[in-house]
Formats: sequence, C-alpha cells, structure tokens
Amino acid sequence: VQLQAFGGGLVRPGGSLRLSCTASGLTLPIKFMGWHRQAPGKRRELVAGLASGGNPRYAGSVEGRFTISRDDAKNTVHLQMNDVNPDDAGVYFCNVRSGLINEDEYWGRGSQVTVSS
Repeated sequence: VQLQAFGGGLVRPGGSLRLSCTASGLTLPIKFMGWHRQAPGKRRELVAGLASGGNPRYAGSVEGRFTISRDDAKNTVHLQMNDVNPDDAGVYFCNVRSGLINEDEYWGRGSQVTVSS
C-alpha cells in the first residue's frame, strides 16, 4: 500500500493551499481518510477526517477554513486550506484506514506546509 501526497509548500498568511493524497494497492474497502498535522515540538493531531458514509470532522482551529473531501473512485482525499495562518504550519500526514471488521492503518510520508510572508 502506498499513500502519495501532493501540494505542500510555502503559503502566505491569508492564502490558500490544497493537499491531495492518493492511496494505491489497497485490497479492502476504505473506512476513513484524513489529515494529521505535526508542528515543531507538538504532538501529531487530527486536522480533518472523513469516514466512509460519514460527515467531515475538523479540529476546532481549522473549522470554517479547511475543507476535506474525497474522490472514492480514485482513492483520493483532498484538504483545501483557506485563510491560512502561521499556526497551520507543520508537516501534514495523510492517513487511511481500510478493512472489513478489523482496520489496517496507513500513513503517508508527510508534506511540509510553511506559512510565511
């Protein structure tokens, strides 16, 4: 299984950035796709997640600014980041869980998001 992420980089405060992650090699249904963030010196935290058939959930700090979406035909999850601020900086990890009864969890390598003017 591979998770390939795209879209990290440098963004100015107030700007927008879009992250995408495509999962390949999965043989069991996807149950969950999400994005976690790890800022320097901080623990990894869930930024946005979307379970299959469920509603999106967001960290309070990004609610109203970030939007998570999925293209299940392509096993792809997107994170649209708007009105970015310096607290949004960090390494963003794509996360996928798949399975039937038991779930296997997979992580992408991480995409650096830098917020600077």
